[in-house]
Amino acid sequence: MKELILGGARSGKSTLAERLALESGMEVTYLATAAPADGEMAERIARHRARRPGHWTLVEEPVALAAALARHAAGGRCLLVDCLTLWLTNLLALEDEARLAAERGALLEVLPDLPGRLILVSNEVGLGIVPVNGLARRFRDEAGWLHQALAARCERVVFTAAGLPLVLKGPPLA
Repeated sequence: MKELILGGARSGKSTLAERLALESGMEVTYLATAAPADGEMAERIARHRARRPGHWTLVEEPVALAAALARHAAGGRCLLVDCLTLWLTNLLALEDEARLAAERGALLEVLPDLPGRLILVSNEVGLGIVPVNGLARRFRDEAGWLHQALAARCERVVFTAAGLPLVLKGPPLA
């Protein structure tokens, strides 16, 4: 099953994704897209690591996500990607339009053929005001387009707010 879990900051999306991965009973590989650019981000990463089971495999991949998914996907394995908006930020920071298009295209192309279970986590950033900054508007737009494309390819899409999951598409949560 391919799942997309969306929500705002501190909405409970990562906690939900981690619970679903744990309850899957499968071997879990956690694909982290964050890079500790500063002390605050390093603290966030440390908090995420501390709450995950120690037996989960960790793969850190800030840019080449599709290749990492293809490398680590297997029947009986659950891949958890946290998070796609950080991955998108990493790509936008490269200021390489061709690379952004290639990585996004590769992700959308690899999804249908991945064996096992896939849980994708991403921040929904399109619910607020229109950003004043051009780069922020571009980020919001790119994230929205990515989410739409992923939602079309996933069997389940969940929106989280205040720690409460709302299934937008697919089977209910157990």
